[in-house]
Amino acid sequence: MVSAADPISAPAGRKVALLTLGCARNEVDSEELAARLHADGWQVTTDGENADVVLVNTCGFVEKAKQDSIQTLLAASETGAKVVAAGCMAERYGRELADSLPEAQAVLGFDDYPQIAQRLDAVLAGETLVAHTPQDRRKLLPLTPVQRRAAAVVVPGHGSEPVTDEHTPAHLRQVLRRRLDSGPVASLKLASGCDRRCAFCAIPAFRGAFVSRTPDELLAEAEWLAKSGVRELVLVSENSTSYGKDLGDPRALEKLLPQLAAIDGIVRVRASYLQPAETRPGLIEAIAGTPGVAPYFDLSFQHSSEPVLRRMRRFGSTERFLELLDSARALAPAAGARSNFIVGFPGETRADYEELVRFLSEARLDAIGVFDYSDEDGTEAAGLPGKVSAATIKRRYDRLAALADELCSQRAEERLGDTVEVLVDSIEEGIVEGRAAHQAPEVDGSTTLVAPADGGVDLAALRPGDLVSATVTGTEGVDLVAVPVAMISAAPGQR
Repeated sequence: MVSAADPISAPAGRKVALLTLGCARNEVDSEELAARLHADGWQVTTDGENADVVLVNTCGFVEKAKQDSIQTLLAASETGAKVVAAGCMAERYGRELADSLPEAQAVLGFDDYPQIAQRLDAVLAGETLVAHTPQDRRKLLPLTPVQRRAAAVVVPGHGSEPVTDEHTPAHLRQVLRRRLDSGPVASLKLASGCDRRCAFCAIPAFRGAFVSRTPDELLAEAEWLAKSGVRELVLVSENSTSYGKDLGDPRALEKLLPQLAAIDGIVRVRASYLQPAETRPGLIEAIAGTPGVAPYFDLSFQHSSEPVLRRMRRFGSTERFLELLDSARALAPAAGARSNFIVGFPGETRADYEELVRFLSEARLDAIGVFDYSDEDGTEAAGLPGKVSAATIKRRYDRLAALADELCSQRAEERLGDTVEVLVDSIEEGIVEGRAAHQAPEVDGSTTLVAPADGGVDLAALRPGDLVSATVTGTEGVDLVAVPVAMISAAPGQR
C-alpha cells in the first residue's frame, strides 16, 4: 500500500488524527486504517492539533478501558474537529454508544474499515452515518476452523489487500500498513479472534472466531517492517498458541519463529499472549532455544486455584503452572515470564485467594498484572452466583498488587551481575533506555544503560535499534540499570 520508506506525513489536504487506545493488537489495526486513509489522500497524524477529524481507535475490554475511551472521545470533541469512534468499544456497542455519545459524529464498526476513507469523507461533509447494531462476530465465520479463510468477513489488522488471484505470492502483494511511529519495535499480528469461552471475557463476541494469517503473509510483512527500521517483532493475537490450527498445522508457530528471526535486520522476535493449556513442549523449546527469539513467556494464567479456574472455564492449577515455568527455565534459566491475574472472581473464597498468593510467591515472575473483577456485559461470569463484595475485592486487590510489586522487585534483584542483551529503544536528554529479553514493550519495565567506568561501549555513540550486551549493576523496582560491555548488532544506517 505504501513503501516502507515513506514518511508518516502525507499529501496536504484532509487531516485525520488517529488516536489508539488499548493493546498492541489495536495498534496494528490503527496502522491498517492509516494505510487506507493515506492511500485515499488523507494526511494521517497522531496529533489532534488542527485535525479535521479525530479518529479514536477505542478499547472495550474492561470497564476502566471503556471509561478511558469515553474520556478520550469527549476530549477530542473539545478540539473543534469532527470525532469518530472506531475499534473494539465502537464495534461492541455500536448504536448504543452513538445514542449515548452525541459528541461523536460517527461510530464505526469493523465492517466499515475497508471503506474508512469514504466514511470520514462523509463525516467531513456533514452526512449522518447510522451506527451498526452489534452482532456476535463468532457467528459470521464457519464453526470449523479450516473453513474460515474462505469466508468474506472483515478481520482488522490482517495486513494485505484481497487479490483476484489467490495464488499471488504474499511478497508480491501490497502491505496494507502504514507505521505511525519510527521506533525500532513493532507488533506483528499473527491472528485475530478467539475460540475460547472464558467466563469473564467478552472479546470473542466482538472480535470474532479465531483466524490465523498465513506464514507467507507474516513473513512478507515482517520483511517490510525490517526495511522500515524495525529491529524487534512482537507477535500478538488474542491467543498465539492457537496459531495455525485453522491452517491445518498446530505446530505452525514453532516453525514460524526461526523464519522470522532469520529476516535480515531483525535481532529479536518475541511471542506474546500464550495460553498455558495450549503451550506444548515443542513451542517451549522453540521459544527457549531459537537464536534471535526472546526466551520470554507471556502466559495467561488469570488465577491458580483450580476451583476458580474451572468456574472461569479455564484449566490448570498452582502445581501445573509451576511445572510449566520449570520446564521453560530448565531450557533457559534466565527466561522471562509474566502474567495477569483476576482477584474477586465470583465464588472466590479466602482459600482460593491464598492459593493464588502461594503461586505468586513461588513462581518468580518478572512482571505481574493484577485486575479487580468487574461484571462485563454479555459474559457468563456476570450471571454467576457467589459475587464477592466490593470491599473484599478491593482488600484482596490492594494486598495482591503490593505483593506483586515486591515479588517483581525481588526477581529483578536476582538478575544483578547477569549479562543481558538490551535493545535500545530511546535516547532522551542523554538517558539511554532499552529492554532486556525478559522485558516486553510498555508492560514489563525497562533497562537504563549507564556509562562504564572504563572501556566498554561508548554510551554517547548508541542509537535506537542498537542491540548491546550489558552487565546488570542495579535495580529500581522491576527496572534494571546496566553497563553496556559490547555491541552485538548496530542499527543499520546510523554509523
